Amino acid sequence: MSQTYDRAPLTLDQQVALTTAATRLASDFEGTFGQETIERFLHTSYDQFAGRAVVANFLPLLAERFARQRLTALARVEGRSNDGRPTVLFLCVHNAGRSQMALGFFQHHAGDDAIAWSGGSEPGEHVNPMAIAAMAERGIDISAEYPKPWTDEIVRAADVVVTMGCGDACPVFPGKRYEDWTLDDPAGQDLDAVRPIRDEIEHRVLTLLDQLGVSQAPSAGHS
Repeated sequence: MSQTYDRAPLTLDQQVALTTAATRLASDFEGTFGQETIERFLHTSYDQFAGRAVVANFLPLLAERFARQRLTALARVEGRSNDGRPTVLFLCVHNAGRSQMALGFFQHHAGDDAIAWSGGSEPGEHVNPMAIAAMAERGIDISAEYPKPWTDEIVRAADVVVTMGCGDACPVFPGKRYEDWTLDDPAGQDLDAVRPIRDEIEHRVLTLLDQLGVSQAPSAGHS
């Protein structure tokens, strides 16, 4: 899914930040992608956030992080880079609650033995504060995460796509495993209501990791 927004002209600081980001990405993907591809992904990633970012100064950083994820996914799709680790994509409507908690638990329990991403069909402006608080109770910090869309290359790069309330919006590609998790939406709920949703998500993530043959990271254990 790709969506662009009209945006105001870049400030000088934003231009410098994007140029610096492009240099970092070029170094990270040297020998994999050329400068033209890197700049295209960086600027289209910027466009994804330009119409809804709360703090404009963060736009170049968000764009760089998202472009890095998309380029990593594209490298896997095109067979340029694949370390064999299973890759899971968690999707919900706003990428603000359920999918962010699932991502947090997956990364916490899998460590470096698997890869996980998240996205939304209609990304919100920020991660749900109650989801952040609920995860913090389990010692997992998701406060630095941000709602973002999914793109075709990200879906195509995933081995497993888990949807939570947005399955109809997700494209279906052959060879992928799709799961639809029926979970209450934490949006607008208080912490007491979010806790059981969090716990159910962790249970499902642990089951998925077991099915994928991924052992829990030594430092994780069961929170």
